[in-house]
Amino acid sequence: MKIYVKAKVHARENRVEKVDDENLIVHVKEAPEKGKANWAIIELVAEYYDVPTTSVRIVTGRTSTKKLMEVVGV
Repeated sequence: MKIYVKAKVHARENRVEKVDDENLIVHVKEAPEKGKANWAIIELVAEYYDVPTTSVRIVTGRTSTKKLMEVVGV
């Protein structure tokens, strides 16, 4: 399943907002340095869909706030 994610970094709390079936807004506390925010986003998306983190990957947008992600096993 492919989803579009809008990343919000330096948030007060880690959370996932569902916009619609294909779009999420993911708020993470981490800073966007050395992949910390990307890893936090992967963990939150995996938790949201109840899959292991190995089933979630960033297809495009590693250095952008807009990401296309793939979730396997949903």
